[in-house]
Amino acid sequence: MIIGLLTAIAASACYGTGSVLQAVGSRKSARQEAAKASSSAVTQHGGPSLSSTAKAAVTWQFMVGTVLDFIGFGLGALAARMLPLFLSQTVISANLVITAMLSIKLLNIRLTRPEWASIGVVCSALVLLATAAGPEGSGHTPIGTHWWLLAASVALIGGGTLIVRVLGGRAAILAGLLSGLGFGALGVGVRVLNGVDPFHLPSLLGDPALYAILVAGIGGMYLHTIALQIGSVNGATAALVVGETVVPGILGVLWLGDSSRPGFAWMAILGFVVAVAGAVAVAWFGEPESEPGPARELGSGREAAAGPASGSDQGNGAGPESGSGGPDGGGKEAVETGGSPTRSQSAAV
Repeated sequence: MIIGLLTAIAASACYGTGSVLQAVGSRKSARQEAAKASSSAVTQHGGPSLSSTAKAAVTWQFMVGTVLDFIGFGLGALAARMLPLFLSQTVISANLVITAMLSIKLLNIRLTRPEWASIGVVCSALVLLATAAGPEGSGHTPIGTHWWLLAASVALIGGGTLIVRVLGGRAAILAGLLSGLGFGALGVGVRVLNGVDPFHLPSLLGDPALYAILVAGIGGMYLHTIALQIGSVNGATAALVVGETVVPGILGVLWLGDSSRPGFAWMAILGFVVAVAGAVAVAWFGEPESEPGPARELGSGREAAAGPASGSDQGNGAGPESGSGGPDGGGKEAVETGGSPTRSQSAAV
């Protein structure tokens, strides 16, 4: 149990650091696209185009963040086989705290008191869950359920991607939630995967759960990238936490035989409810005061490149490339963040 917890904590640290670095790379790419006034940077619905997402993925910050994600994935997969899913997934979700802390330095974010309080709620819920956790289940399931997991992963990622692209700039929290569900499906797939212990390559390659892991992992990463491009890094990560924690935890109990310690079921349930409430609160308080975000910056790239914004856009600090600092008076921080540095969304953009 102790080794599993340490492994999950290490995975959480990798994921949290990776999320912030990916956000830095994604938004750096978004500003560059806006400066070029690229008409291909956004879809007709206002969301980031596939090409702009691909360009974000090749920035050095995003690539380093992706490497950390892969390391975190390996550690998280190991933890998922050593701990009940409701514990391993929730400990890994503590990357929300690491994300928030690093965002202060790397994204010039100032967390509000409600955000700090919400993060504290999430941490308290993790303590409850760790205290209540019992032994993990066997993970042995009929092969037919592995096919269902693959079908669900394809439907989730395919349908989710379509919905997110239709909603455009309004889909940040949804994209984060869907990416979390993808990572949750990945965790379930790792837990039930055949041919791992003992290692048997034909069984491994013939297990649909392996391909569910690939679909859910790659699709979840793509949706997470979109969420980081168009919304608050803390809000997107909080929505991701809900998706990757709650559903796998429930499936672990109902399907895989995970359980709490005798007499501690109430504490496990309370921890789950509190964790979800805390993550949703972070998402709520971390949402932008005005909807724009990077997608709007991309969509108005010609105006930003041509000169200072006018009207309400100028009041919101849009068009940082033009030299307009917005209401903060044109200082270096205002130019870099595109507006007031007191909100995480404006600072990140």
